[in-house]
Amino acid sequence: MRGFYENFPVGVHRTENFTVTLSTKKLQQKLIQVLNEVNRRTFSFEEVANPSVPQCTIIFELGIADAESFSYINDEEAEKTLEALDREPFRVMDFFCAVRYYKVENKRKTPLKFDYFMIRFVFGKDAVELRVFHERGPRYISPEDITILLVNQINRTSTKKLLKPVESD
Repeated sequence: MRGFYENFPVGVHRTENFTVTLSTKKLQQKLIQVLNEVNRRTFSFEEVANPSVPQCTIIFELGIADAESFSYINDEEAEKTLEALDREPFRVMDFFCAVRYYKVENKRKTPLKFDYFMIRFVFGKDAVELRVFHERGPRYISPEDITILLVNQINRTSTKKLLKPVESD
């Protein structure tokens, strides 16, 4: 089933809830567009988190779930997902995220160990829950950093905040 990963871990490393100012369908459309854009960019470590590795660049490789596997989000996969979304919004959307790190010295890029995350968006009425699981890797960036990056990337597509954190008591 598109968007859902059957083996998503039960115990996650980060859970955060947000109120949403868009319909579920519009938010999911924005999410796919944003993740497709993130896959095309190279980030400096400072753009993503407090750098634990100086002079490092980061490349994200995000894929959308399809039952037992993930497909890299490019224009074609984004279009397939948007077509499925036109028929009916998803209740859950799962993603795999490989985070590639490159140390840059004297114009040479040296690859470092990668981090691997699984990300789940659970959609409710005017709300979304974001769950992040760190599968393996050196954890140069945290599940919290992943959450902040995704929320910021989604929010910057609009003049008003689309996702607002729910304050816990």
